Amino acid sequence: MSDPSPTDPARSADGPPSGPSADGPSTVDRRALLRLDGVSAGYDERPALRDVTFAAHAGERIGVLGPNGGGKTTLFRTILGELAVRSGALDRAADVAVVPQTDRSRLDFPVSALDVVLMGTISRRPWWRRASRADRERARGHLRAVGLQNRADATFGALSGGQRQRVLVARALARDARILLLDEPYTGLDAASAERLDRLIADLADAGHALLIATHDVAQCRAWDRVLCLHGRQVAFGDPVETLTTDVLAATYGEDLLRLDRDGGLAVVTDHHHG
Repeated sequence: MSDPSPTDPARSADGPPSGPSADGPSTVDRRALLRLDGVSAGYDERPALRDVTFAAHAGERIGVLGPNGGGKTTLFRTILGELAVRSGALDRAADVAVVPQTDRSRLDFPVSALDVVLMGTISRRPWWRRASRADRERARGHLRAVGLQNRADATFGALSGGQRQRVLVARALARDARILLLDEPYTGLDAASAERLDRLIADLADAGHALLIATHDVAQCRAWDRVLCLHGRQVAFGDPVETLTTDVLAATYGEDLLRLDRDGGLAVVTDHHHG
């Protein structure tokens, strides 16, 4: 099996997505909000990720595939600025926020959904200053945007998994972030909650956000604008139809982790989390 070539179209970082979300009548500015060029990063003396080159445009949904330890977390931490770029260049043209998995959230704190969203405003005001009335109104507006305006006073831990996920998206919006990093947001969601999250992600893209969505669902990535495959390095990047080939998925997950699903498509056998 040959490695995907660095000159392969699947690795091209230039140009906005070519699907309907890019070519439709939307007035969203499709400029690149995030660009990485040959980026390598890691921990201590260990490079955990190398040779990453791609761009994320406004209105674009990018699936990020990779096994445990494949570099998804390293990529997100590097984009957030928590890890230094060891080589290459990273350019952010907008603020960035992460939407973590809900199963990593403390559910025993007596905080409301509105309180959680207000946490996203802390970076915009002195730490000693309480949230203003305007902050609270904006936070309620973000809950309205994710369809939870009627749950503002509900205890965060008492919400369903899908509702908690949407609250965390609202918190990211409260940071005025146009680049959103979603860390396996579908984990633990039932079908109905997953459909609501699908619609929310589509709405956020239509509003001009660039979304990077870490997932292990290959079929899910086929419905998005582009896909980034990682395995300690960038394996491939590009249009899902062209990029998600047998060779690319084998290089990303290993041949023993692949099988044909009922429709004849490739899927990942082993469950992966927190890669």
